[in-house]
Amino acid sequence: MPEGSDSTQSKLPSLVLGSASPRRRDLLRQVGVVPAAVDAAEIDETPRRGELPAAYARRIAEEKLRAVAARHEGAFVLAADTVVAVGRRILPKPADAAEARACLERLSGRGHKVLGAVAVRAPDGRTARRLVTTRVRFRRLHADELAAYLDSGEWQGKAGGYAIQGCAAAFVPEIQGSYPNVVGLPLVETLALLRGLGWRG
Repeated sequence: MPEGSDSTQSKLPSLVLGSASPRRRDLLRQVGVVPAAVDAAEIDETPRRGELPAAYARRIAEEKLRAVAARHEGAFVLAADTVVAVGRRILPKPADAAEARACLERLSGRGHKVLGAVAVRAPDGRTARRLVTTRVRFRRLHADELAAYLDSGEWQGKAGGYAIQGCAAAFVPEIQGSYPNVVGLPLVETLALLRGLGWRG
């Protein structure tokens, strides 16, 4: 290699995103982070009986991390999970429009929490974790706008049945905490975890 060429970047450990979520990829790209690979964990995400939202979010993020890290020795691995909770109730990613309607009716006119659990593993095996809570308040939804939102299909694949970065932004008069966390990944906290473990991407 010619003198003066910078080979440092090619020698840095790669970053693997343990999620197939396009929203997480977009958020990372927004702050200049482009994972070298995307590898979805494909784990069972069924809540355990009596499991509280925060414990569930942490567990799923860590299980995703373990599953993906086992396939990528020598890399930084980032995994995350986003949970929408009303009190002690975990709202699902709706399987159909009826389940999405039930979620949105429960959210209508009240506040809820979005819990973002992040887990990171360094190439040397060290791990770091963080749980970020954002409080979101929905205004009361009218029947016609609820029907229109369900018809849009935007609820598909979204925790709690809504995407704050889409049409559902019109439902949210108040948010306290990290907005990217509601979209799918708390960026400030995620970057702090990576850098704390030595990532220099």
